[in-house]
Amino acid sequence: MQKNSVVKKLLAVSAVAAMFSAFGVQAQTSGQSAQSMSNQSATGKQNMTGKTAADGTVNNTSSQGMEDRSGQMGATRADSAKSHTSGSSSMQSTSGASGAAGATASGAAKLSAADKKAMMDMAVANMAEVETGKLALSKSQNAEVKTFAQQMIDDHGKALSDLQTLAQAKGVTLPTELDAKHKAMSAKLEKLSGDAFDKAYMKQAGLADHKATHAKLQKISKSAKDTDVKAAADKTIPTVEQHLKAAQQMSTAKSGTTSGK
Repeated sequence: MQKNSVVKKLLAVSAVAAMFSAFGVQAQTSGQSAQSMSNQSATGKQNMTGKTAADGTVNNTSSQGMEDRSGQMGATRADSAKSHTSGSSSMQSTSGASGAAGATASGAAKLSAADKKAMMDMAVANMAEVETGKLALSKSQNAEVKTFAQQMIDDHGKALSDLQTLAQAKGVTLPTELDAKHKAMSAKLEKLSGDAFDKAYMKQAGLADHKATHAKLQKISKSAKDTDVKAAADKTIPTVEQHLKAAQQMSTAKSGTTSGK
């Protein structure tokens, strides 16, 4: 009986010891688990920190990319603005050229039919004096006649050149050949020579034509509506008057002859 009691006590002590031992193992295991979880948590935080850093890098890269794209967009807009400005300048230049052409066309449209005819008449008169003057230089043997003829070529050639410039500005096409009347006179002079030629030349080109031209210029000066056409006539009148006076003096000095014989 006593032995059984002792055995029971030993068993109870052993059981208690076993329980404490098991509790200690469990506590150690729990401690290790807690330590492991703590380590994992720290590692996780490090990983998250690393990821955050990585994300930060990506974000920074993304921001830099956006800045680069923004800069490219700014450059593109600047180029576009330059292109637009260049295009505008080109359009303005083209508009300016069109405006100038329009102004010329408008000037021609505003010129009256009478003013256009006046310019054509002045052109024919100048051409006639130049052509007959060249003919006199080649056919006459008289020094005075030759001098007079050269003056006709110089003065009326200049007046014709000025008139052609004006006609271009006004959009008027001037005749390029003599009218029937002056063609007939040139043909008649072509057949003459010597004293006969000198008399005919001074009578027709020197006196008759200059009287007719003078009267025509005075009429144009009074009736022309365009100020430039009027100015062209006014500029030529003194020259024609001087030519007419010279022709009259030559005729009077030679008593109706121009050969000097």
